[in-house]
Amino acid sequence: MANNPNSRSQGKKPLVACPCCKKEQEWSSENPFRPFCSERCKMIDLGAWAAEEYQIAAEPSVDDYSSSFEDAEGSDYLDRPLH
Repeated sequence: MANNPNSRSQGKKPLVACPCCKKEQEWSSENPFRPFCSERCKMIDLGAWAAEEYQIAAEPSVDDYSSSFEDAEGSDYLDRPLH
């Protein structure tokens, strides 16, 4: 984010960059779309989340592996011959 550290001392609101288009804007409660600059940027970001374009990094847990194995147990996957 682009922050102007001198803006608070001068009574101005800090400048931040829109996460989508990077346009600088004042951080203000008057902007209903913040941290985005517009509804368009907000919807673009929402669409990216819905399309699974963003991922949150995490280490797989034991539960992740065991649930995958349980899913395979219920199918004929384990009974198939190996080629």
